[in-house]
Amino acid sequence: MTELSPTGRSTVHRGKKRAGTDRTDLHSILDEGVICHLGMQVDGSPRVLPTAFARLGETLYLHGSTGARSLREGIEEAEVCASVTLLDGIVYSRSAFHHSANYRSAVIHGRPREVSAPEEKWQALRAVTEHLAPGSWEHARQPDRRELAATAVLALSLDEASVKIRTGGPGDDEEDIAAGDAWAGVLPLHSSWGEPEPSPDLADGFPVPEHVRARQ
Repeated sequence: MTELSPTGRSTVHRGKKRAGTDRTDLHSILDEGVICHLGMQVDGSPRVLPTAFARLGETLYLHGSTGARSLREGIEEAEVCASVTLLDGIVYSRSAFHHSANYRSAVIHGRPREVSAPEEKWQALRAVTEHLAPGSWEHARQPDRRELAATAVLALSLDEASVKIRTGGPGDDEEDIAAGDAWAGVLPLHSSWGEPEPSPDLADGFPVPEHVRARQ
């Protein structure tokens, strides 16, 4: 087990008992999440954007367009924050105050760097593609020079990160339990992929690739 090393801003203060300390928890949340939310300051105002990403080792790679102002702000080495949350269920309690959610979340702080080295950028884009749509890097046409030039990739170290995890049932007060006036428990959330929907301009009879069906 490799432990997280909290800093002042990555230390969990509210709900300390839910704070994760194992770096493998951080990795598993990032590897299971599909989209992260990237937060930064633009002209002194906060901005949060859904962003495609992938983890390679202890680095989070963030994907975007070179034309996007938010990514340009990040490339200029502003401090950013990236977060991923996995919702596992809703916790129903006997009182409205104690309603909650079971979840796993990761928050990463840091100063990103632009990925400009061709080999690292290629590997990062491959990782982002495979994280979002496994099997697609080899199946689809890979980026050409124009597309590479139009794509921005930021690298964010996982050195400064926090993890929070909630599991289990409601934490009701003893008097509410004794009263027995309301149902309490957990409604689990299970996500699944649906049936693939072919593009309207796809040739008739074109089979769905195995790497797409494998996600069902």
